[in-house]
Amino acid sequence: MQFPWVYGIASMVIAYLIGSIPTSVWWGRAFFGVDVREHGSHNAGATNTFRVLGPKAGVPVLLIDILKGFIPVRILPNFTDLQPDDAPWMWFRVALVGATVIGHLYPVFAGFKGGKGVATSLGGVLAVHPGAAGVCIAVWAMVFFLSRYVSLGSLCAAVSFPIAVALIWNDSSPVKIGFAIVLCALVFFTHRENIGRLIKGTENRMSLGGQRDLPS
Repeated sequence: MQFPWVYGIASMVIAYLIGSIPTSVWWGRAFFGVDVREHGSHNAGATNTFRVLGPKAGVPVLLIDILKGFIPVRILPNFTDLQPDDAPWMWFRVALVGATVIGHLYPVFAGFKGGKGVATSLGGVLAVHPGAAGVCIAVWAMVFFLSRYVSLGSLCAAVSFPIAVALIWNDSSPVKIGFAIVLCALVFFTHRENIGRLIKGTENRMSLGGQRDLPS
């Protein structure tokens, strides 16, 4: 079946724009009068929102960022004649995940300075391979509860993704395996500074209830 290139390109643009929604920035400004990029780690992501504004802001930002990755991948392919058994179907969905994550990392609505893409990546993984996403969530939770390092949990979850796809589900799809490896590598790239701090022992831990990191 021929791939609908015009619709595919338009969908990629839509996915990028959805990914570009700077949830933490807009939520913090709208409900707390705070730009999270001016506090904490200065990162426009859910973790820094938890750190700066606490769970009341961090939880909705996290959920929306996950939905940013899930909704385009879950919905947009359904408006084509492609079927799940068609090779272009999986390529299209993987490309949409990439577009949403790039949008989150480099958002057009926030000066191309976004978060680290973990929550949005999780949303995409939930749409493409929910079973592997469950493994990633479990690994992240276990590592975080033992260490209180969000970054370490994210890195371990990223490593578990290709392992889960290839070994637990025995998925031989080169598209899915390649996607899992690339997404894992992307998480390591966006966390390169965190890796340096983890090695030096200077990485910040996160309390379960979050913490408000604002001047009094």
